[in-house]
Amino acid sequence: MNKRKVGADKETLAAAFLEKQGVTILERNYRNRSGEIDLIGRDGEYLVFCEVKYRYNADMGHPEEAVGYAKQRQICRVADYYRCVKHLSARTAVRYDVIAIEGERVRWVKNAFPHHSR
Repeated sequence: MNKRKVGADKETLAAAFLEKQGVTILERNYRNRSGEIDLIGRDGEYLVFCEVKYRYNADMGHPEEAVGYAKQRQICRVADYYRCVKHLSARTAVRYDVIAIEGERVRWVKNAFPHHSR
């Protein structure tokens, strides 16, 4: 099993799922020195930063449980940089979501965690 291929396939599945829900995907695998965000999109008024997590089954825990505090802080740092580079206002409505894929089941956890400041 090639983990990178599986990860890329699940991110594509997540992007398609979000698009069906009306989210416009702006970026995939956005990277900077601080880290990476799997998907960035627009959902109505919100700029949404999405982490995609996949588990074959729940034996190792649910996928969304893998987005711990350290990962949340990293995502927030990358999101802050993205907003700065794109010249977005500090008042831009932002949301942090997790797309949890377990087997073939997709769950969208909206507002999965709050913004963590440095």
